[in-house]
Amino acid sequence: MSFKNILFCFILLVAASCASKKTFVKPGKKKVVKVVEKEPVKLPSVNETKHVEKLKDTEVNLNKFTLEYIEKFAPIAVKKMHTHKIPASITLAQGVLESGSGRSELALKSNNHFGIKCHTNWTGESVTHDDDEKGECFRKYEYPETSYEDHSAFLTQRKRYEFLFSFGTKDYKKWARGLKDAGYATDPKYPEKLIKIIEDYKLHEFDDVKEKDVKYAKVDKKIDENPEEKIDKNVLYEVQKGDTLYSISKRFMISVEDLKDRNGLKDNTISIGQVLKIK
Repeated sequence: MSFKNILFCFILLVAASCASKKTFVKPGKKKVVKVVEKEPVKLPSVNETKHVEKLKDTEVNLNKFTLEYIEKFAPIAVKKMHTHKIPASITLAQGVLESGSGRSELALKSNNHFGIKCHTNWTGESVTHDDDEKGECFRKYEYPETSYEDHSAFLTQRKRYEFLFSFGTKDYKKWARGLKDAGYATDPKYPEKLIKIIEDYKLHEFDDVKEKDVKYAKVDKKIDENPEEKIDKNVLYEVQKGDTLYSISKRFMISVEDLKDRNGLKDNTISIGQVLKIK
């Protein structure tokens, strides 16, 4: 063997020995992981039953299915307000409108209450449904509560909705109009429909519920692992188009807060090509 060949082999060996042992997930080589949903916990009351009974006594021609929907989902809407700073009235009104008060095909068969489509980063179950186009892909959930969490993630982790949070949690009219301006819906009357639902059913009263007045149970922030679906988390991940911290956390079965802590992130903003430490 010539000296040049020996030298070339030596260089290759050195390069191989110096290479990082960390796994690096490159674009096009995503590990497809089934979305594991946490079983919902019972949330404390926010006087939703009293709210509905008062509406029945003082208002007429209110939809009974909408009243049932409010009584069932008001606590989770308030919880999401306290966690993500989205007005409970907006979340509830969108749920009522998008799911037909929980009676739409998507809500009944897929627990999808907000019409959230698959997008490129979804690794969970899905169904096809005719919407803007025929046979579009929509997310399917085991629990409706996961749909509510996805709704919160959709608004908090996309830059085009960032301005909405400057309105606070008590200006539902600005939120309703802002959602339309940000492109959440194509219906030009979307804001008016939300506002009407909020005012007809007095959903803005839930925006006044203070976190200190609700006794939430303390839960572990980490997402539980399914022992049969563990994956190697000793990786660096390169952010791709369509990724959010929430979608990445679901893929690798860790919490958004853990991702932020491990990467020194102060908010949920990430950019294409950014390398995140998974473990």
